[in-house]
Amino acid sequence: MSNVLDELKARGFVEQISDEALLREALEKPITCYIGYDPSASSLHVGSLLTIMALAHMQRAGHRPIALVGGGTGMVGDPSGRTEMRQLLTPEAIQQNLEGLKEQIGRYVDFGGGRALMVNNADWLLKLNYIEFLRDIGQHFSVNRMLAAESYKIRLEKGLSFLEFNYQLLQAYDFLHLYREYGCILQIGGNDQWGNILAGVELIRRVADGQAFAMTFPLLTTSSGAKMGKTAEGAVWLDRNRLSPYDFYQYWVNTEDADVDRFLKIYTFLPLKEIAELAKLKGAESRVAKERLAWEVTALTHGAEEADKAREAARSLFSGAGDSAAVPTSRLALEDLARGIKVTELFVLAGLTKSRSEARRLIEQGGATVNDTVVTDVDALVTQDDLCDDALLLRAGKKRYHKIIGK
Repeated sequence: MSNVLDELKARGFVEQISDEALLREALEKPITCYIGYDPSASSLHVGSLLTIMALAHMQRAGHRPIALVGGGTGMVGDPSGRTEMRQLLTPEAIQQNLEGLKEQIGRYVDFGGGRALMVNNADWLLKLNYIEFLRDIGQHFSVNRMLAAESYKIRLEKGLSFLEFNYQLLQAYDFLHLYREYGCILQIGGNDQWGNILAGVELIRRVADGQAFAMTFPLLTTSSGAKMGKTAEGAVWLDRNRLSPYDFYQYWVNTEDADVDRFLKIYTFLPLKEIAELAKLKGAESRVAKERLAWEVTALTHGAEEADKAREAARSLFSGAGDSAAVPTSRLALEDLARGIKVTELFVLAGLTKSRSEARRLIEQGGATVNDTVVTDVDALVTQDDLCDDALLLRAGKKRYHKIIGK
């Protein structure tokens, strides 16, 4: 078995490691590792996909990954990377979100036959006796050291609740629990979690006289500086009910040229030699590499059939070939079209703009089309006479489409 650390580093996953030489030695044999996921929403987005792909690489290399969902810590909220306190969710909302996360992570990681585990830290955190926890665990934490952590320093400026102050203790205790129960010796996560993960490594050393490791990934941004998984329209969700497979595919196929090589390494399982060949494509040919990136990630997330549909839909819209059936579609009563509907309202109904004023700006900038005709009048009415094959094809900018069918 080759050392998975070399693969992760070659693909750009690794930012920091607590003790690289010893971790490399440990990875020569199968180990157990884990990543924690916050259940603050019913779906993960592509910002979280980097960590899921890392778990998948660990599994492919013969190691056992644990996906920990924070049913317990989700009731506290991680202050890391936040300028304000997270909204606290009810236990019922957290449980509902957990079900969505389990299904999504299972698309990338095989949980069959005990090859990977899914655990919920509510199973042990909610049973803790607070006084015993403070005595047995809290004594190993220095308040001075915690306050020196960047995540806490940022929050102190605007106010850090005592509830959130406990978060690092709880996350460290998770690591200790997984070490004791499953022999887990490696926690991995985003670079904003470095302090929290190191706290767990230290707690294992102090309480269990054990050796554990921390490894973090870079916090990805696009070449233009945008946060990974965020667009002007919102998050790029992994849940098809929040973002259609077509729109998901479009996010990837419109990757900036400078990011294609990096994203192929992180978000696909393509061999590095093949990625190197795709990275050589420049200019108009780079579209081939972007299509490959978009297809691979969409196939992993939504299945090969949906990836094929999205690719054909994209080709039909950009080159006039293929089937546009996968383009996001909604229906509108023919009676409404008979009366006429303002084009600005139509773009809002289609989800291409968030408000009429935004639609108005889009039209004024020449970025709105209906059935390939540029809209120039912000007060224009769209009626049944505008239907083409019983449908309206709306476009916002160069890349975002939506089809409306009369019913």
